[in-house]
Amino acid sequence: MTKDAGAGAGRPGAGPPGVGPDGGSGKGSGAGAGPGSGSGPDTGTDGGAGADAVAEVFAALADPTRRRILDALAAHGEATATVLAAELPVSRQAIVKHLGVLDRAGLVAGHREGREARYRVIPERLGVTARWMDRVAAAWDTRLSAIKRLAEGE
Repeated sequence: MTKDAGAGAGRPGAGPPGVGPDGGSGKGSGAGAGPGSGSGPDTGTDGGAGADAVAEVFAALADPTRRRILDALAAHGEATATVLAAELPVSRQAIVKHLGVLDRAGLVAGHREGREARYRVIPERLGVTARWMDRVAAAWDTRLSAIKRLAEGE
């Protein structure tokens, strides 16, 4: 893999994603799978908010570079885009863009310390996604058991 500057790198006024000028999270900005988008998994019992959360997590984690960034960030506990770029074969600008996607999915949060934006993993969305996957697995286990019983003539 080679260093990638990422699209839109170096735009004037483009700060780190997820960290507004006042140091706030900047949540709610950016496009994604929102209510009524028709995309993403059906969570069944917990309605649209859970479906959106799971869909956003899957979309964010679909990219192997973002998974590597999340793993590296989890190993550090907290890190800057510069530290992450030093460990991964991706430019700092590309790391910042990927962190923006992870932030919008609720997987990381950034805060300012002086001139630096520091990021950390937020595990709650991963937990929501894991619980959804457990429910899907349980539903399939039930279905497959029923098929097995029918096939065996019970």
